[in-house]
Amino acid sequence: MSRRRNGRIDPDAEDSVSDNSIDDFDDDDDEFSRPGRGGAKARKGLGSAKTIANSKNKGKGKAGGDSYAWEASYTRTWDAVQEDEGGSLELSVKDFIARSRRKRLLENPTAVRRTIIRHLILLIDLSRAMNDRDLRPSRFDLALEYSRAFIVEWFDQNPLGQIGIVGMRSGIGERIGEMSGNPQDLLRSIADRDKLLPEGEPSLQNALDMARGSMSHLPSHSSREIVIIFGALTTCDPDNIHDTVDACVKDKIRVSVVALAAEMKVCRDLCDKTGGSFSVAMNEGHFRDVLFELVPPPAQRASSAKTAAGLAAELMMMGFPTRLPDSSAPSFCVCHAIIKSDGFLCPRCQVKLCDVPTDCDVCGLMIVSSPHLARSYHHLFPVKAFKPV
Repeated sequence: MSRRRNGRIDPDAEDSVSDNSIDDFDDDDDEFSRPGRGGAKARKGLGSAKTIANSKNKGKGKAGGDSYAWEASYTRTWDAVQEDEGGSLELSVKDFIARSRRKRLLENPTAVRRTIIRHLILLIDLSRAMNDRDLRPSRFDLALEYSRAFIVEWFDQNPLGQIGIVGMRSGIGERIGEMSGNPQDLLRSIADRDKLLPEGEPSLQNALDMARGSMSHLPSHSSREIVIIFGALTTCDPDNIHDTVDACVKDKIRVSVVALAAEMKVCRDLCDKTGGSFSVAMNEGHFRDVLFELVPPPAQRASSAKTAAGLAAELMMMGFPTRLPDSSAPSFCVCHAIIKSDGFLCPRCQVKLCDVPTDCDVCGLMIVSSPHLARSYHHLFPVKAFKPV
């Protein structure tokens, strides 16, 4: 290739230009700073080329494993979800549930301060949304089935506690079962399916206010808890529900929600502010797991435990009743005002009671049996996990 020198063509010039000469142009800025035609354009083109080269190098560096700064504050939860060969997420869901079960089994059984005298209100959604069949046979039937099993298991592990049942339908809160320590009475209250058929919209605020009213008279040494089985995505409330949430926090009521549809922010805020747990059931088995996680008594909050630690130990007076055989003389019971032979005698006022544990309607003494008291202590001193051999 010939070059032009001083207006003339030099035929002796080299026909090829080495790559080193191009590199020299890149490194030598003086070559493009001289006045002449195309100098500014060449300088501008060189800057663009360098920019493109740098961007390519950055892209290669990110692909090599580096992460952007804005990715550090986010958890890429979608990376943990893997599809199977058919494109289904069922295996990932089963793996998540299995890992949750293993985590609960491997928890360190350390002794923590818990409340063994518990009072719980079970709120069941009875709105139209419970007719959906995404959970078999339906949300309504499955919720009733698991509620019965939950009551039986809850009283088996918490024999000194009491449960009440409230339904949510047609925009109001409906009392289904009174606060009682007898599981049979509660099971009879939700045994008739036809009386609990879903209708209308739920009102979370009205149901919470009714539950709060049922626990307003409880002593300070007992826990106040609300468990909500919620299947709708809306709530029809007469007033600001956040005022009710603040009232639950003030009354030290722990609220936990098991959602059957999706997460609602108001339910999440309700659980976070009151110290409860929030879960969304992914299938029938997961629904049962997250509901039965609420059976063991929760650990006391740090604030209340710290306050109680600074005070003297609070003693409770309990009475151990005398059991009457079936052959005893019939007499009235003070709890139901019916004539019956069997029952229990209050050790303080000698009136007849139907079941224990309960509070005497005459003198107010808490009536318990020694087996119930012994069974409640296993939460305070948990057994260490068994090691497979």
